[in-house]
Amino acid sequence: MKIVDQLPEYIRSLIPYEPGKPIEEVEREYGIANSTKLASNENPLGPSPKALAAIGAKLAELNLYPDGDCFYLKNRLAQKLAVAPEQLIFGNGSNEIIELAVRAFMRPGDQAVMARQAFVVYQLIVQAVGGQSVQVPLRDYTHDLAAIAAAVTAQTKIVFLANPNNPTGTISRRDEWEKFLAQLPKDLLLIVDEAYFEYVEDGGYPDSLKYHSEDRPMLTLRTFSKLYGLAGLRIGYGIGSREIISMMQRVRQPFNVNAPAQWGALAALDDSDHVQRSLAVNRDGLKYLAGEFTKLGLAFVPSHGNFILVRVGKGQEVFEQLLGLGVIVRPMGGYQFPEHIRVTVGTMDENRKFIGALQKVIQSF
Repeated sequence: MKIVDQLPEYIRSLIPYEPGKPIEEVEREYGIANSTKLASNENPLGPSPKALAAIGAKLAELNLYPDGDCFYLKNRLAQKLAVAPEQLIFGNGSNEIIELAVRAFMRPGDQAVMARQAFVVYQLIVQAVGGQSVQVPLRDYTHDLAAIAAAVTAQTKIVFLANPNNPTGTISRRDEWEKFLAQLPKDLLLIVDEAYFEYVEDGGYPDSLKYHSEDRPMLTLRTFSKLYGLAGLRIGYGIGSREIISMMQRVRQPFNVNAPAQWGALAALDDSDHVQRSLAVNRDGLKYLAGEFTKLGLAFVPSHGNFILVRVGKGQEVFEQLLGLGVIVRPMGGYQFPEHIRVTVGTMDENRKFIGALQKVIQSF
């Protein structure tokens, strides 16, 4: 028997995450140039200038291993968040934090409850350890917290909540959130993915850190990939109790966060000018895109992130035609939204280019 045939079915049946193609490859295939990428929810202003300067100043140290504990970043972030350094864990993007939590707290046959149309990586990582994903349909494009609580069983070890949710951009508000917490058993781990929390301006949004307590196992996920513009460096972090973080540290590999990521993230934390510029660009972009979608008669989901889910009919076909016009968005068939695309908020020039291309595509149908 071949070695691959000896693997468990949950590994052999796992469908890997499908990444988008590099911009250069897309341009080569379609014979275009100067394409605009609005597919991956990246910061259109680029990295924090302070982060770039900090990285550039230390490039001669790349022969040295990175700090295995992110000491300086950990202490600075702990101060900013008003938590103990021992409550923080860093990873190769928040994806790795999800993997560390699942590896630490789940075993084959255990269950994890999540929204059906939330970040696909949750179910991929759960399946990779032999766990079972219990997927609860969204209600009005939003997490159905009552149904998620009702789906919890004695086999449930983790519940995932994305707030705001990717790919819909919707949030759970404080009243329903608090009711949900009261219903949820306290013998499981609640993972709250807040990768886009900085963009939320709704006063009813519940900051999950305010609900952390010793009797409520909770892990909050955040990242430097979005607002801070450091997606290429892959650095995210988790906040939890000392006990939870200590268990996750036991399965974390040494030197999992590279040195430039640590240098850049540390500097980016104090770049308030870049943060405010990024938020302003996103705010204006969301308003512009919502207005243009309304003019075009396209239904969209009002977003609290840096992207919008819009219904265009034949999502995959629109995606491919937009590629030919030099605009890269994300088709949503993989998220069971085959009639939708997700578009990242870009600069105003990028937003206008997208709308112009979308008008051409729609008129061709």
